[in-house]
Amino acid sequence: MQLSFLTSITGIVVLAYILELLRRQQLREKYAAIWLSIGLVIAPLGFVPHVLDSTARRLGVASGVSLVLFAGFVLVLLVSLHLSWESSRLEAETRTLAEDVALIRAHLAEQGIPLESPRQPLDSAAREPLS
Repeated sequence: MQLSFLTSITGIVVLAYILELLRRQQLREKYAAIWLSIGLVIAPLGFVPHVLDSTARRLGVASGVSLVLFAGFVLVLLVSLHLSWESSRLEAETRTLAEDVALIRAHLAEQGIPLESPRQPLDSAAREPLS
C-alpha cells in the first residue's frame, strides 16, 4: 500500500471520526472546525502528492515530507498553546464561581437558612452530557 493512499484514507477516517464526535455532541463545534479543516487538507494531499512537493519547492523546502513535518510541529505547538489558554481561562472562571458560591453560602448563613450538604459523589450518569 502506498504512503499517499494511506495518508488519504487516514484523512478520511479522521473526518468521519470528527463528524461522529460532533453527532454525539462529544466535541464542540469550535474545536471541530480546526480538525475538520486539517482533515480536508490531508485527505486530498494523499491522492495528489505532487502538489505537496511543488508547494515545498516554491517555499524553498527540500521535500514535501519536510514541509509536512514542519507543519505538523507548528500545528501541535498551536494546539498546545490554545489548550493552555483555555485551561487558564477555565481555572479563573472556576475560582470566580467558587468565590461566588462561598459568598452566597455566607449570605444564607447570615439569614439563618440551613444548608444541606450539596456535595454528592459524581456517578457515571452525572458525568454524561445532557441530551
